[in-house]
Amino acid sequence: MPVYELPEEIAFPDPALAEPDGLLAVGGDLSAERLLTAYALGIFPWPHRGWPMLWFSPDPRMVLFPAELKLSRSLRQSIRKGRYEIRFDTDFAGVIANCAKVKRPGQRGTWISKPMVKAYTELHKLGFAHCAEAWLEGKLVGGVYGVSLGAAYFGESMFALEPDASKVAFAALVGKLKEWEFHFIDAQVHTAHLERFGARLIPRVEYLQRLEKALQVPTRRGPWI
Repeated sequence: MPVYELPEEIAFPDPALAEPDGLLAVGGDLSAERLLTAYALGIFPWPHRGWPMLWFSPDPRMVLFPAELKLSRSLRQSIRKGRYEIRFDTDFAGVIANCAKVKRPGQRGTWISKPMVKAYTELHKLGFAHCAEAWLEGKLVGGVYGVSLGAAYFGESMFALEPDASKVAFAALVGKLKEWEFHFIDAQVHTAHLERFGARLIPRVEYLQRLEKALQVPTRRGPWI
């Protein structure tokens, strides 16, 4: 199948036309309008060094349903100890900056470029990007960020500077999304790390059907407190 070059106007090809690895289109910018349009269509940007912006819609798709969250015994113990203070949306800039610089094998965080940081920071200012944070003795030591549309949360990246910090923040995020009756967390592609939390692969056609229903719910814009 051909890979499509995006026009200047905000438009994307049908996700069903993606390559087997999920690659759908190249080019375009990272404007808030383009990003929000992409997420609403089940498409996300994944920068690759030396290439124009690449846009993906993989099949199958990795998702986590809040009710299916799995926590290991050790993580439950870590949460009970209450070592970390959990906050939401108090330092989005700090979370995305750490996600961009903390290297983790097999994760996308190291490819968070300066244009990506700028774009998602803008989405945060507009009330669409949100983060959960783990703090220890007044220092940000872990967190996760993503985009929220309707009853769907599109996870982007997480980081940890202390043991279990990102995991505790992620568990708190899922708990909040469950409380707010979010339909799913989009984990995009398979990783063993997310699978241990209970995320699983579903066919893209099912994902898009679930996404359509989730987008019928009003978006929770503004800071998550």
